[in-house]
Amino acid sequence: MSLVLGPVLRHVGESTASVWVQLDRAATVSVLGCAAPTFEVCGHHYAIVPVTGLEPDTRYPYELLVDGERAWPPRVSPYPESFVRTRGPRSARRHRIIFGSCRYPKVVVPKQARQLGIDALDAYAARMSRQSPQEWPDALLLLGDQVYADKLTPQNRRRMAGRRDDHPDWPDDEIVGYDEYVGLYRDSWADPEVRWLMSCVPTAMIFDDHDVHDDWNTSQVWRQQMAQTSWWRERIRAALASYWVYQHLGNLPPDELAADPDYRNVLAARGDTWPLLSELADRADAEVDGSKGVRFSFRWDLGTSRFIMIDSRNGRILDDGRHLMLGDREFGWVEQQMADGAVDHLVIGTSLPWLLPHALGDVQAVNQIAANRPGWRGRVAEAIRQGADLEHWQAFHDSFDRLTRLIGRAATGDPGERPPATVSVLSGDVHHSYAARVDLPGITDNRTDSGNGTDRGNGTDGAARVHQLTCSPVHNKLHWFIKPAFRLGWSRRLARLTGRWSDRAGVAPVPVRWEKLSGPLFGNMIATLELDDRQAAVSFEQPSTAASLTELARLKLTT
Repeated sequence: MSLVLGPVLRHVGESTASVWVQLDRAATVSVLGCAAPTFEVCGHHYAIVPVTGLEPDTRYPYELLVDGERAWPPRVSPYPESFVRTRGPRSARRHRIIFGSCRYPKVVVPKQARQLGIDALDAYAARMSRQSPQEWPDALLLLGDQVYADKLTPQNRRRMAGRRDDHPDWPDDEIVGYDEYVGLYRDSWADPEVRWLMSCVPTAMIFDDHDVHDDWNTSQVWRQQMAQTSWWRERIRAALASYWVYQHLGNLPPDELAADPDYRNVLAARGDTWPLLSELADRADAEVDGSKGVRFSFRWDLGTSRFIMIDSRNGRILDDGRHLMLGDREFGWVEQQMADGAVDHLVIGTSLPWLLPHALGDVQAVNQIAANRPGWRGRVAEAIRQGADLEHWQAFHDSFDRLTRLIGRAATGDPGERPPATVSVLSGDVHHSYAARVDLPGITDNRTDSGNGTDRGNGTDGAARVHQLTCSPVHNKLHWFIKPAFRLGWSRRLARLTGRWSDRAGVAPVPVRWEKLSGPLFGNMIATLELDDRQAAVSFEQPSTAASLTELARLKLTT
């Protein structure tokens, strides 16, 4: 069988689509009359087929051919046919987007499987297979931790057994080489239900730390500690090269992909392209905020809505005493995308929540100041930062403030332009789910007065309604401390105490207010953002059986 993984439907426009596959040999791959050759990385073969010449607002059932022979769909399948559904004027104003993060693969050990519970994406796919295609989502957004390179399954350990003879300096409990990353993606994406879902729902994705290593790019101290190991250089090369192949390429619209110089070089190369990808990984890992770096942030336009994914991991600038989530050049790119024309809804994706439970945000901001101090106090604060994962946006205070200002400007719109109805920030990472309503400088009050029904936002002042929407995990273990920690983190009484502590520590005032509307919700979860003309709603669902989900919360984001 030549088809190893896929097909994965990635970016879809009005007349184009991208289909990603992994094969076990070099070949030509065809979809809907369009073809692409494979490229090779360390003996593995991949292709992205740019499908062009499609009609807007049209559904195209498709087969995937390898050297003219059908490789997908299987001859016998319990699932409906895979198809490409193009975007267009009729579907421009209505979208259903599902999102989540932190999806650990299925395991074969019964006790571990019980601890992990039912995969929410599996259950969603099983339910979706029984629905009319009109009810299917328009996009799937995976917001980090698609694979776990630092939390090994029994399958991982079996594949790694015996490698010490060839790589005596590689640790027994760490993924290091590209081949091992291939195994991680195979464990995650070969799942039959999810494989079918990804063959017909356009999928966008970004990494978080576990795709590479726990606490990846937490601080310059962390980077220095990892650089001192004998295996880290090979690990980061394999991680970033495999991310580029499996995740990043499909995020790009076909015209951007065709113009990408790294992709062009890979397609033009003969034989194994690992030397090109290891050099690309070195550039991506270097703290370069400029043209020589690699930008993993990207944008999708969904009709009258815009989705901007922000790379809040690899884009960090940590050298020379700086502590930035993004450099100036990449922040400038984000600002340009936000300002590029009026939209009904602006959706921002970042694997790490912009807004955390109040008390936890205060702790992170105080820790940033403490960790920058010299001597033992700074060392203790750094150890706490790494041990407690204090590395979210509020731990990068300058970047947090800059993102907040950008969102505030986007919510009010440019003079003469109608602002979006909503600005929604979608995130994962924190192993609980919640929705928070946001008030920003320049917006008088983006709430609906529940007493008299008067719209005091997106009405009298014309500002967008702004929300933080976080869904995590899709499939992961619920550790004993998660529930008490995050319930306490949302405590208003504790927030008053940590706020005063933050003030005394010298943290600059936070230029934003937010109020939790729903949550904290615990356990495996998938969320749905529904956009309909200028209206929006979000729902959170938890798997109740392997083929059904129960809605735990549903919120209108507009009046």
